[in-house]
Amino acid sequence: MNNTKDLQLLKELSELNGISGHERNVKKFMEREFIRNVSKENILYDGLGSVIAKVGHGGPKIMIAGHMDEVGMIVTKITDDGFLKFQTIGGWYSQVMLAQQFDVTTIKGDVYRCVMGSKPPHILTQEERKVPADIDQMYLDLGASSKQEVEQLGIRIGDMITPHIEFHQMANGDFLLGKAWDDRIGCAVVLGVLEAIANDCDHCYRNTVYCAATVQEEVGLRGAKTAAQLVQPDIAISLDVSIAKDVPGTDGSIHMGKGPDILIYDGSLVGHVGLRDLFIETAEENNIPYQLDYLKSGGTDAGSMHLAHHGAPSIALCIASRYIHSHTSMISKKDYENCVKLIVNVIRKLDKNKVDEITYN
Repeated sequence: MNNTKDLQLLKELSELNGISGHERNVKKFMEREFIRNVSKENILYDGLGSVIAKVGHGGPKIMIAGHMDEVGMIVTKITDDGFLKFQTIGGWYSQVMLAQQFDVTTIKGDVYRCVMGSKPPHILTQEERKVPADIDQMYLDLGASSKQEVEQLGIRIGDMITPHIEFHQMANGDFLLGKAWDDRIGCAVVLGVLEAIANDCDHCYRNTVYCAATVQEEVGLRGAKTAAQLVQPDIAISLDVSIAKDVPGTDGSIHMGKGPDILIYDGSLVGHVGLRDLFIETAEENNIPYQLDYLKSGGTDAGSMHLAHHGAPSIALCIASRYIHSHTSMISKKDYENCVKLIVNVIRKLDKNKVDEITYN
């Protein structure tokens, strides 16, 4: 992999604004990158906004997917004094929201900075200090003085609100800070796999690979459902983030930089045992580090993909990330690189016989 090229791609993906239902900017980026490796005729679309690049012609259908949407909000009200009320999109914990900077994007694409209002500690009551802030009571401050002033900016009900943070390479160079790694890093893995297999014709007659960038995962795995109905995969692989447990107060079981996570279980999927074993076997054969993980709640796109039509063996591969569903999440670039390597090597093993063995044995 080209380090400079990869860092630029990751920076661009992370800094794009695109919440569930508003993925247009990310979709344009993915289309641009897809077209570097496949013809326009091999780019497919579902009716919700997911975009899929097809490589190969024959054999079983292998689908890999990362979701384009990030958590954010939409404007629900402009107060007479020029403040914004909002509806959260995706899972938020109020403690990470106060006094943070956000961007509001208008229908014309204009972007305005705002900040989440918060009370200084000097005026908090003892009761307020004891409980998390109530999201329903929060508001965003644009620095405007009236509803009319806000409306003159072109801001209206339904506009997208996204966290604001710039991409940054951290102290050791491997750790990358940014917003929306959930799940722009999955989109980056999709692009890395596509580039590798598009230039490897050995696989082309053994299987057909569908590299998907899906919509609306954060509100119910919706794009994965429609995209998988379109593809009808024989094998499905979801790419997402997991929770790094290498910080104080966690159990130390999952570390950034120690390889991609293979999820054995989450709230939407019991990882297919045969497919999991293939990933483990392939990782060990190629000296690729990996970790085994599970989530008690929450799910990935594999939760919808494995149920499409007659069903498909499915699994989720995740990149351990600190501080997800907030402004500032962190990943390891090595984990991203090893995730691409692992998937490419698994794809090279898949043909009709191998898929039948996984599926029926």
